[in-house]
Amino acid sequence: MVGTLDWTPAGDRPDLLAGPVAAAARSIGGEVAAIDPALADTAAFCEHYDVPLDASANCVVVAAKRGGEVTYAACMVLATDRADVNGVVRRHLGARKASFAPMAEATTLTGMEYGGITPIGLPGGWPILVDETVAAAPHVVIGSGLRASKLLVPGKALTTLPGAQVIALAQ
Repeated sequence: MVGTLDWTPAGDRPDLLAGPVAAAARSIGGEVAAIDPALADTAAFCEHYDVPLDASANCVVVAAKRGGEVTYAACMVLATDRADVNGVVRRHLGARKASFAPMAEATTLTGMEYGGITPIGLPGGWPILVDETVAAAPHVVIGSGLRASKLLVPGKALTTLPGAQVIALAQ
């Protein structure tokens, strides 16, 4: 297992998953572990629980705009990288402008807590852009929809989510 966490099958602990995540996680499987919510942010989490940054992946919600319409997408990159939102992501989504979605929008639309947003259980129709390094990782630690826990899943499992597309999106 990864880090110093007490991992258990995600299906055994739905209480550690946000509602939309619990329903969708059955198809992905993986393990879940409780954490201190004050340590949910990546740098603090990785340091405290001895999880290498390259074994942790972040999910960012992007709002892409074109002609007055807004499209939301999720981007998955390793914690060692940053998503190229203004270049790769914007062009891939065919948008004139792309930026990180405001926190209130991201949490309202996903039904997840900020700092715990994950691609599992996102609203239907959202593109999920998975960086090729995340897809190739044997396992990655990701959000659970809550700040009080983390999921451990095979990187390849993220490529099977509805709307998932593997691209080189990291800077």
